[in-house]
Amino acid sequence: MLTTSPAFKDNAHRALGDPVLQRALALLKTGFHERRQRAVDRLPEFDALRDAAKAIKDHTLAHLDWYLERFEVNCRAAGGQVHWCRTPEEARQTVLALCRRFNARTATKGKTMIAEEIGLNEFLEENGVEPVETDLGEYIIQLRHEAPSHIIAPAIHLTRTEVAETFRAAHTDLDPARPLDEPRALVAEARARLRQRFLDADVGITGANFLIAETGSSVIVTNEGNGDLTQLLPKAHIVLASLEKVVPTAEDLAVILRVLARSATGQDMSVYTTVSTGPKRPSDLDGPGEYHVVLLDNGRSELLGSEFQEILRCIRCGACMNNCPVYGAIGGHAYGWVYPGPMGAVLTPALIGIEHAGHLPNASTFCGKCESVCTMHIPLPKLMRHWREREYERKLSPRTMRAGLKLWAFLAKRPALYHALTGFAAKLLAALGRRHGSFYNLPLAGGWTATREMPAPQGKTFREQWRERQHNAGTAR
Repeated sequence: MLTTSPAFKDNAHRALGDPVLQRALALLKTGFHERRQRAVDRLPEFDALRDAAKAIKDHTLAHLDWYLERFEVNCRAAGGQVHWCRTPEEARQTVLALCRRFNARTATKGKTMIAEEIGLNEFLEENGVEPVETDLGEYIIQLRHEAPSHIIAPAIHLTRTEVAETFRAAHTDLDPARPLDEPRALVAEARARLRQRFLDADVGITGANFLIAETGSSVIVTNEGNGDLTQLLPKAHIVLASLEKVVPTAEDLAVILRVLARSATGQDMSVYTTVSTGPKRPSDLDGPGEYHVVLLDNGRSELLGSEFQEILRCIRCGACMNNCPVYGAIGGHAYGWVYPGPMGAVLTPALIGIEHAGHLPNASTFCGKCESVCTMHIPLPKLMRHWREREYERKLSPRTMRAGLKLWAFLAKRPALYHALTGFAAKLLAALGRRHGSFYNLPLAGGWTATREMPAPQGKTFREQWRERQHNAGTAR
């Protein structure tokens, strides 16, 4: 898919000035966040489960080659086939070759971020295969020719009115005056439209939340039945997954599932947890004739052993973006590629290059909320700082920023000078701001004062208060 990450600042400004988007994003603050907290409060052992889940992923990543090979052996033993792909182009060509084997004209799709990552829909369309999104959110944005704006709620940037308008524009054979005010009516219309597409599809394509090494199985976690229909009805089921999705055993999967839905949607469990192992067997009532797993690397193996390895623990729950003030203000499209929010600010530079995604790790308040809610204890602020360091080392950051950091470093290495200058600056700002209490226009701080006021310093500086506290403590002894 086309990346607009280099234009992040322009994207963000447009998002902040879009009143419809802002109304849609307002629901994020009272939806996922509150439901997650209630779900966590109902499970006293939640933090212990997070620790266990993190340990499982750390162990798997430390032995990733062994578990991937074990997955392939067991997948083949169950009648499936595994296709190893280093690049998005290899993955696209593999999927296209499979579609052509079955003379596929249409392919139903369950939600898969890997398909977005490799630009699969556009590629299939160019080669005569019609992809049909069957997840409700993905179906909506496919009709609108848009990319997902959230990894678990792809149409969260839209209001109900916009969705109704989209359906009226796309489903022109239906009564234009039909009521579409309620979610039930929208869901029913989408279901009616998609039912025959499930039956007609030659190939079904899904993602995989997890791959189980001991059984060679793929697992999808959904709240809609579309995922099951996508993989059961067609001639072949194609699974798209990245290397880090593997877990050792079904027992390990059970641990992670207990924290996944609670972190993602605030549910104790998702409605559907579907485990697929190979193609249909003679005794099975239904299932695909063939089962293929397309494993994509796309730079992930280079993260192993690096300072960014911890991002490979991510299970795509979306909790980091649900609680991020930056994502909550601008939405997902501003990030300009597949993965938005804090996890995207770490993963995207690894996949498309820091030279194209340098704005993303800088778009953070570093409040730490993303790390505190992360299901897998990923230190997202630390990893974003590593990308900032890489950007600085390669001289990709603005020259003024690098000059400012050099000046700060010069002063920080000279504590006496640093304390003298900062103390003088604080007193000067306090004196200048005494009349109004805040600054509305301040040199070298235009990025702040352009949209908000800056309070003037009040009272004593930190060092003055610290010296006074130490003196009082010594006197008391």
